[in-house]
Amino acid sequence: MTEQLLEIPGYQVHGRLGKGGMAEVYLATQASLQRKVAIKVLLSADDQAFSQRFLKEGHIVASLHHPSIITIYDIDQLADGRHYLTMEFVPGGDLAQHKGEVFDLPRALRIVQQVASGLAVVHDKGLVHRDIKPANILFRSDGTAVITDFGVAKEVELDHDLTQFGIAVGSPSYSSPEQAQCQALDARSDIYSLGVILLEMLTGSNPYRAANYTQTVMNHLQMDVPQLPAHVQNYQWLLERMLAKDPDERFADCKVLLASLDELTRDDPDSTRIAPALSLSKPARGKTARSALWVWLLAGIVLLAGAGGGYYLYQQKQISDYLARAELRLQNGSLLEPAQDNADYLFRQVLALDADNPQALDGLARVLQARINQYLQLAEQRLADQQLLLPEDDSATHYFRQVLAWEPDNLLALAGINRVAQRYIEQSEAAYKRREFALALALVQQGLEVEPANEQLLQLLDGHEQRVRLAQTPRRRPAAAEQPAPVNPVKRLWNNLFD
Repeated sequence: MTEQLLEIPGYQVHGRLGKGGMAEVYLATQASLQRKVAIKVLLSADDQAFSQRFLKEGHIVASLHHPSIITIYDIDQLADGRHYLTMEFVPGGDLAQHKGEVFDLPRALRIVQQVASGLAVVHDKGLVHRDIKPANILFRSDGTAVITDFGVAKEVELDHDLTQFGIAVGSPSYSSPEQAQCQALDARSDIYSLGVILLEMLTGSNPYRAANYTQTVMNHLQMDVPQLPAHVQNYQWLLERMLAKDPDERFADCKVLLASLDELTRDDPDSTRIAPALSLSKPARGKTARSALWVWLLAGIVLLAGAGGGYYLYQQKQISDYLARAELRLQNGSLLEPAQDNADYLFRQVLALDADNPQALDGLARVLQARINQYLQLAEQRLADQQLLLPEDDSATHYFRQVLAWEPDNLLALAGINRVAQRYIEQSEAAYKRREFALALALVQQGLEVEPANEQLLQLLDGHEQRVRLAQTPRRRPAAAEQPAPVNPVKRLWNNLFD
């Protein structure tokens, strides 16, 4: 069954949101409640073992209730035998869309707290997620982080059925050392994965990710915990606890992690004040004592003012240095790379020191505009190369959509999406003329993946079967009575002479 002809009783399917190795996800409207839902459908019904794992995922998630865990509405089966899950539609995209960005500290900590609170519920059920990564952290419209994709979640006591055969599960760039070595896992493995995500949000890069699987695994096993930037150094110990190689040195569970996060945010050392200590143990007597007291107080005020003024000057020098370096990086196109020495990072360092700095705010806006321009250029190149939809992370559609994620009203990106859809319309019409009907239908379906609400593509889809029938129906030859009678040439000559 082709994805665009997918029919599920009670649902109106609009288009495909994504596709993995074993399943695909569609956007649909549940008719009874008129709400948007996401429907995850197996690609095949042939693999019974995977079908059982798929159903297990549905039952696991349905048993978990937390604002940061995806909600399952229904589990059922299509007419062709494939199973599907109906779940809440989360419209805010995933964390992977923000790859390369440096998050401000409160936002990063808020995401970690929300994910950790959801994981605490998972772990209390005796489960471990085993695939905590940015692509599996979605955002609701209010910004709440939501954990999804429990396809490889497993009960802790049953985890040996995979590890005993040396089968590694999860994503290498976010896998714990024990996960990379195919050892039995528990909740602390998910904490490690969340630690890698925290590191990536605060620095804009994942230093464990390498060019190949083997080196990535070795980095998790051998690499020291990277150092955080100066303005978030107070959280270095937290990161080291989350990313400890030995699970026994990590937080015992997410509840302990959450308590530590709460303590850190409540007792932030940045709020500490520095002032000279005064000893006033005995009351001063006489004029000399009063004079000495005033001298000490005056000295304290002077010292405090001097310290404050000195720190202010030092801070201003730091800000000037960051701004100068950021402008240079922006001019030479170093927007997000290299890590901790790019325009985005340096402007954010300024904002860490001066949250309302207008030059830094303007600089970040220019960085975003430069990224938008880069992606629009890449999109045009892929459009010229006919890379319309594939590969998924290097196609015209991918780059136009990324621009819209940053700037939903960007007219060039909106027009670009429509141009990609028009390409599919043109190609499908050409295929229809060549009577290549299967290809024409596939092109229409791909066009709808790009622009699900495109009226022309929807009309082509609705009229496909009729066009095929008309093309395959042999043309009826005129009946004998309808055929013109042959003309007698002698009679025609006679008529020409006497008319």
